Amino acid sequence: MERFLMDELVAWKDRPRRKPLVLNGARQVGKTWLLKEFGRTQFENVAYVNLDDNPRMREQFELGYDIPRIISAIQFETGEAVSEGTTLIVLDEIQACPKALTSLKYFREDAPGYAVAAAGSLLGITVHEGSGYPVGKVNTLDLYPLSFREFLVATGNRTLCNLVDAGDTDLINSFSSRLTPLLRQYYYVGGMPEAVSVFLDQGLLEDAREVQLEILRGYERDISKHLGRAETEYALAAWRSIPSHLGRENKKFVFSHIAKGARARNYQSGITWLTQAGITIPVRRISKPGIPLAPYADDTAFKLFLVDVGLLGAMAGLDKETVVGGSGIFEEFKGSLTEQYVCQQLVSDCGLTPYYWSAENSSGEIDFLVQNANSVYAIEVKAEENLRAKSLRAFKESHPKIKSVRFSLSGYREQDWMRNVPLYAMSNMGLWG
Repeated sequence: MERFLMDELVAWKDRPRRKPLVLNGARQVGKTWLLKEFGRTQFENVAYVNLDDNPRMREQFELGYDIPRIISAIQFETGEAVSEGTTLIVLDEIQACPKALTSLKYFREDAPGYAVAAAGSLLGITVHEGSGYPVGKVNTLDLYPLSFREFLVATGNRTLCNLVDAGDTDLINSFSSRLTPLLRQYYYVGGMPEAVSVFLDQGLLEDAREVQLEILRGYERDISKHLGRAETEYALAAWRSIPSHLGRENKKFVFSHIAKGARARNYQSGITWLTQAGITIPVRRISKPGIPLAPYADDTAFKLFLVDVGLLGAMAGLDKETVVGGSGIFEEFKGSLTEQYVCQQLVSDCGLTPYYWSAENSSGEIDFLVQNANSVYAIEVKAEENLRAKSLRAFKESHPKIKSVRFSLSGYREQDWMRNVPLYAMSNMGLWG
């Protein structure tokens, strides 16, 4: 299965002043597979250590940061000769051993010739006493579920992926009848690698759903494993409420929707955990669309999306006929799936941080605001071809310097005040204007 992040890994390998690499991402997004595949194709050998189930190697890091001793231990443990330039050292599940994370600083300072890649979540790393994140001593990359473009390649539609990338709007419009069904398929299957893989094996959507449900169960087990009893209860309640929040017309996360009388302070640590674990994407409200956007973000008002559209459908119990067949029986949630898709593509494929905007009087809302270089884009999302965009138009009139774009299933076209970009082509930011 091709992952586009491989190109960035190769670029990291070829850097003259390469630092140890930390590959972040939620569980089950394919970090381990990708690093092993990277090692297999780009190095002579791979020395792989999983720190989650290897107390002997965790002990080696606990003994201190003598890098020659640690390298010797890795050689004995893996049976692989470790050499500068020819061996990829992979430290998997590094969050299980905070001192292993700290050791990356010493790999950088004392043994910079070794290629070291760590995989894990930032979950819990920064809160361990006696250890610290090696700020400035590592390179970082983030891995997400397969984007829609990667899904196109995985399903044998590389030419359609190339078509989207090329940005020929006439051709893109001409092939909407092929791209739209694949997009709906992606809504159901999502981008979790195992779900995509089992779907490709037999072409059965049901197989993907079984994998999704198991991943969701695994996430809930992680919550119970890492948090205290009270925190677990609150985190699970917040987690399980996400589909119902996104199913509302106003998708803002409201604590009283979880339980009567619920207070933010009880749930905040749980939501922070979900975000640090990489399984949710918070989208904060912006009070003013200024450059940069970040200083105008309101931490008390946010929407909470999942890391993957397929997982959202699984949590909501949506069947394949409803999603893939384009059934009209779930109009409200169809919009939720579409916003989920747009949100994760903005993060994974476009490398942007999404926000949203709403008026103080609640009379208008913009689905997403993003900043790219010195431009701010106001984004409206439409699940089908209903192209009324009153809020976006009013926002554009009030903020004429803001660029406006609508993602929908309608074909590409330019208007005097906005561009309509097909949902299946939204990853090509050159089309946004």
